[in-house]
Amino acid sequence: MTTDGVTAASGATREGFWADYGRAWTRTPGSAIYLLTVFVLAMVSVSLLASLFWTGVGLLVVIVGLPIVVGTLYVARGFGLADRGLLRLTGLPPIAEPEWNRDKPGTGGFWMTLTRPIRNAHYWLYLVHGMIVNPVISTISFVLTTVWLSVGLGGLTYWIWGGFIPRDNGGDWGRYVADALPWMFGGWSAWAVEVTLYLIAGIVFTFTMPWVLGGLARGHHAVAQGMLGRWRSDDLAAEVRAEAAARGAAVHAEDVALRRLERDIHDGPQQRLVRLQLDLAALERRAESGDADAAAELAREARGHAKAALDELRALSSGVAPPLLQDRGLAAALSAVAATTPLVVHTDIDPAIDVVTSPEVARTVYFVVAELFTNVVKHSGASAVTLKAALRSSVSGAPSMLDVWVVDNGRGGASYVAGHGLEGLRERVAGLRGMLVVDSPAGGPTSIGAHVPLTPVAS
Repeated sequence: MTTDGVTAASGATREGFWADYGRAWTRTPGSAIYLLTVFVLAMVSVSLLASLFWTGVGLLVVIVGLPIVVGTLYVARGFGLADRGLLRLTGLPPIAEPEWNRDKPGTGGFWMTLTRPIRNAHYWLYLVHGMIVNPVISTISFVLTTVWLSVGLGGLTYWIWGGFIPRDNGGDWGRYVADALPWMFGGWSAWAVEVTLYLIAGIVFTFTMPWVLGGLARGHHAVAQGMLGRWRSDDLAAEVRAEAAARGAAVHAEDVALRRLERDIHDGPQQRLVRLQLDLAALERRAESGDADAAAELAREARGHAKAALDELRALSSGVAPPLLQDRGLAAALSAVAATTPLVVHTDIDPAIDVVTSPEVARTVYFVVAELFTNVVKHSGASAVTLKAALRSSVSGAPSMLDVWVVDNGRGGASYVAGHGLEGLRERVAGLRGMLVVDSPAGGPTSIGAHVPLTPVAS
């Protein structure tokens, strides 16, 4: 490497150091405020929590202690949340919220609700943190913080306020230092020695203040992350609850869809087939009596009823599993829905959705879009509608979400109503752990978005 290269590298290193040092200084005031404030919080928490907890333990034999212990756990949770909130002053990453309710869906009752904190380890960790751990580490950090702040700021300004301190009874300690170190302070006045030493100490403590206070704040953050933060098991518990909720929504949506299909078959094709059966019986009688013209007329009517029943069955089957969706994929099926809508339709469909969309997601999205277009035609009074289907990528760049939007220029006012269309669509989307978003102010426009997470498609 050339000399210029070495010089440039050393210059870049110096610039990097000072840039990091400057960023550390920007976090120092917040860290100082946190370290001083959390000591007060810790002293209050240890006094209150210890009194409540041991009182509750002593009264457990008369049952009254149980609610006191439970209340203590809730108070400990409050102190922990306050500590996590104060940690935001330090500029360190926020600590994720734990799972406070790990009970299975559907479980409840008075005693289950009362004892929920006792059965959750997070509450006990918050209690240990507020009653033991935080007071200890806060005391240590408070002492170090006050030393660094007082010596750093006091040493830099001693030349202003030091002259007002009484110096009776041997207060001029600078004279003793000058006598002990004549080779360094020979001929110096006691005041000059004091100011110089205080200034040096102030410079050293002030220069190292970002590292010391930042390190203390990071220590608090590490302890809080372990004791007050979210665990991997919390994510698993949330995953189980979300899976159970999605399964329940899917079962309910399928039940509603089956009942609707049964009703549609009963009101449509079944009635036509009954009429067809009656027409065929009448046709048989006409044929036996030799009335050819009447028999021909009945045959034509029977043929019309058969065709109508067949068309209705095809329409119903297309709502369950349309052939176009099976044969050509979701993008073509959505385009077909848009093409058959008697409105001006603008489409923006990413063809890549066919590659990453599983059959379950494709069927649900097709059904949702078809129902939304039907609602637009029947209820919105719109003249135009936009259909957009796009993929959303995760941090790694792989598609992780399918976003489908149906936007019309109608009168608006769409909302969820129990047992009606949009509520059923929301349950269908929730069955895939997705979300249906409705934005429909009075006067329009109406924007409805279905956001469905993608699952890997089996090859």
